Amino acid sequence: MALPQQCEAAFGTADLYGVLGVRRGASPQEIRRGYHRASLRLHPDRVPPEKKEEATRRFQILGKVYAVLSDEKQRVVYDETGMVDEDAEALQDGRDWLQYWQLLFKVTVKDIEDFHKSYKNSAEELADVKAAYLNFKGDMDRIMESVMCADYTDEPRIREMIEQAIDSGELPSFKAFVKESKQKMMSRRKRAEKEAKEAKKTLDDLGLGGENDLQALIKSRSRDREKQMDNFFAQLEAKYGNSTKKGGKKSSAKKRKAEGTA
Repeated sequence: MALPQQCEAAFGTADLYGVLGVRRGASPQEIRRGYHRASLRLHPDRVPPEKKEEATRRFQILGKVYAVLSDEKQRVVYDETGMVDEDAEALQDGRDWLQYWQLLFKVTVKDIEDFHKSYKNSAEELADVKAAYLNFKGDMDRIMESVMCADYTDEPRIREMIEQAIDSGELPSFKAFVKESKQKMMSRRKRAEKEAKEAKKTLDDLGLGGENDLQALIKSRSRDREKQMDNFFAQLEAKYGNSTKKGGKKSSAKKRKAEGTA
């Protein structure tokens, strides 16, 4: 599936700029900030275990979007044709996008947690809620999926933001929102509560029974990735001056092949 179609399926838009929340004429700095912001929302370490696979897939697609728009030549091709060079090395499936993200931004788990705390009830969140309402024409299922840092407990607060904006004339009154059935609301809530229970069960099975379950799990994963990062830098140092890029890729490919046959 081509990258724009992957974006359509994962984010509800085939527009690469829309995925990052930036305008088509955005500067390289704005594109980088858009990627940073979107990646904090979609980072796999910030979702319950049962959602990790889907979050990882979306995070990978996000990385590919940034790879295209941050490359001058690929961006020109996309701007002129709406198409992406799917054979470009950066878009191949073997790339470790979590590692790439860490190298690019040097973001810690604490940075992600701090961002979530500062984002909620901010002017930025309000702007994002309004944009999601317009983009999805009032569909609360899609709005709740797209707004950063939101879970089902945030729905009354988010709904109130939208209602106030409608009353003030800032937003149009979409039927999907104002006429949403109680059945659909309850279905969304039941899905979210089920996911929360499954997440708690997974954490209990892992022996993380305290009130900071998820935080402990995140930190555990973070420590594992830090070890991987140390190994990665050691490899770069050992191969410095040689064909690092090709060598690293070949090593990763061999490793994946070995893992697949294990």
